[in-house]
Amino acid sequence: MDEFSRLWSAAVVSRLGDALRNAALPLLAVGLTDSPLLVSLVTAAGYVPWILFGLLGGVVADRVDQRRAMWAVDAVRGALVAAFAVAVWLDQAGIVLLLGLAFALTCLQTLFDNAATALLPSVVPADGIGRANARLMTGQVVAGTFLGAPLVPVLIGVSAALPFGVDAVTYVIAAGLVASIRIPAPGRAARPAGRTLRRDIAEGIRVLWQDRVLRALCAANTLANTGVGALVATLVLHVTGWLHAGHGGYAAVLTAYGVGSALGGVVAGRISARLGRTRVLASGLVLQTVLLVVLGSTRSLPVAITVMAVYGGCGMLWNVNHATLVQERSPAALLGRISAANRTTSIAGAPLGALLGGAAAAAWGLNTPALLAAGFFGCAAVALIPGLGSHSGEESISLELQPARRGVD
Repeated sequence: MDEFSRLWSAAVVSRLGDALRNAALPLLAVGLTDSPLLVSLVTAAGYVPWILFGLLGGVVADRVDQRRAMWAVDAVRGALVAAFAVAVWLDQAGIVLLLGLAFALTCLQTLFDNAATALLPSVVPADGIGRANARLMTGQVVAGTFLGAPLVPVLIGVSAALPFGVDAVTYVIAAGLVASIRIPAPGRAARPAGRTLRRDIAEGIRVLWQDRVLRALCAANTLANTGVGALVATLVLHVTGWLHAGHGGYAAVLTAYGVGSALGGVVAGRISARLGRTRVLASGLVLQTVLLVVLGSTRSLPVAITVMAVYGGCGMLWNVNHATLVQERSPAALLGRISAANRTTSIAGAPLGALLGGAAAAAWGLNTPALLAAGFFGCAAVALIPGLGSHSGEESISLELQPARRGVD
């Protein structure tokens, strides 16, 4: 097994465990409390750590050996989830413990995800980063959507603790796979005396701002993710209320989205090679805008299923090309911070979008969040315009590793 195959296997196994836990946590929360606010806090706990610590995670990822950081984080997460599984099995898991677990796991994820983004270019050749991202993301979608989600009711039927126990095992397996990757330890330039976390974070943000393509990508990603938050938070209401399609219709829409995402990953390499990454990103945003307008204007379940399948494919094309452009344009020593800034701003947009979507649904009807999301995607397409044409044939901006360096995401 080559080094990328080990990384891919670790990502897929870990995503399977995440899918089990993410589906089981809200179900467990509903059984522990009848307070909608407390149940919603379980989801919020998955966003807040990114807003608080996302930039810090990027700095740490740039300072340490990313491979070691990844397997160490997975080992700690495995221990935490295993302990929680035991608490559930003993009927000792209260809502406070559940919230604490969700918060702690996401805090650790801020380091893991940024380190993983920075590690990938060390594992594959420079011309293979796009294909590697497509394979990684497609494998994760398949594991989470088509393997993890159907397993949850089966495992819970055996024991409420079982999904968490399996998740703990996947963390341990993933940690072992990442630890087995054999690549040279990254070279680190000596940091100037008096260098602080704040200055490192500021350096990364400054580099992101100075690079026209990266700046446009970050702005577009944040706006699009705000639209995604509005759509996802109210999609169940849209399908069951606006379309009157019931739970079966909702399951069909989610399945279509998963299938479209997986197919998008399969064709991402060929489409990007033919059109170029920035053109794929821009045309995808325009197409998603149109799709969301159609979704918000129709009462046909078959049309909604088709829309969500194509929307999922466009989303995967965005994810693959966005991640690849960030990795290609960023200096290796700053990639963790660039990735962190991008993730932090885009993730912050999701809860804002969810609140706006809920307010729009309450004020103007259950179909309006889809139309609101279309507006955000249209704005994202406009925000991407300054980056168009600036990437083709252009290398990453070279940086000094001393005082005046650039940082991205």
